Amino acid sequence: MKLMLAAAFSLGLTACASNGVSQYHNETPPLKLEQYLSGQLDAWGIFQGRSGEVKKRFHVLIDAKWQDGQGVLDEHFTWSDGSTSRRVWTLTRQADGTYRGRADDVIGEAVGEVAGNALRWRYVLALPVDGTVYHVNFDDWMFLMDDKVMMNRAYMSKWGIGLGEVSLTFVKR
Repeated sequence: MKLMLAAAFSLGLTACASNGVSQYHNETPPLKLEQYLSGQLDAWGIFQGRSGEVKKRFHVLIDAKWQDGQGVLDEHFTWSDGSTSRRVWTLTRQADGTYRGRADDVIGEAVGEVAGNALRWRYVLALPVDGTVYHVNFDDWMFLMDDKVMMNRAYMSKWGIGLGEVSLTFVKR
């Protein structure tokens, strides 16, 4: 039992020590968030459970605007089961170059860091599942591929246990 606890603790320390977004500092094209997230974008994605099985597919139409250092992303989701939802993000660039974000279903504040072509976005989402709302940690990684396409992979967890992944591709109109 002690050996299992030590191994789990060691794995936890390894995960904490992993490289952050700064490892992508020299990657191109450079992501200028205010520039890419401006105008209309389409995104297509999937949610995969722990086993890798695709649980849901979705399309998002995003209308993004920036004014005086503050961005608004109005996201309209259409899910594979025919349901729809909406999330409106308010993003603010900080003096240190990081971003802070708020949305109605985000608990507290999202924190984003940009380096090179990458954005790491971390937040807690109030996620409704079968009539119950769970607070789920999201560790979002976005990579600008060119001036039109950005890839996104989000890792979902609760109490350090992986719940699944969201993958999506953004295309700027």
